[in-house]
Amino acid sequence: MLELDEIKRPTKEEQEVALTSYKALAATLEELRSKNPEIEIEETEEKIRIPLSALKLLAKILKATSQGKPISIVPLATEMTTQSAAEALGCSRPHVIKLLESGVIPFTKVGRHRRIKFEDIIAYKSKMKAERRDLLIKMMREDENDGLYSLLY
Repeated sequence: MLELDEIKRPTKEEQEVALTSYKALAATLEELRSKNPEIEIEETEEKIRIPLSALKLLAKILKATSQGKPISIVPLATEMTTQSAAEALGCSRPHVIKLLESGVIPFTKVGRHRRIKFEDIIAYKSKMKAERRDLLIKMMREDENDGLYSLLY
């Protein structure tokens, strides 16, 4: 598995190929009725059964790649170090340790080392994003009520 700093943006060529592939796959997914469709690799003529959920995930990957977004797939049960968690959250390692020790994010200890589940980091990140969004909306409403937006017109 690549480290966060090793993940690169797709090249223009990769983006173009991904967009073409995404469009074809998305159209095909609309027509599929089987839970485990069979696909054929043209170069080898090998047929492979793939779970529909995996094909849908591939479509999401292709769409993101076509938009120039770097992609990383991490199993949810993956455990992270405090440094990796800090990089994923965009904060310092000491801040992550404070979050862990205060019980905001669950963790386990392996010897003296703290380990955090990837899914717990993502849950915390989503929660913080929602709280920021709600706070921003509240601030905008207060500004509207105070007439700050009417001064611009």
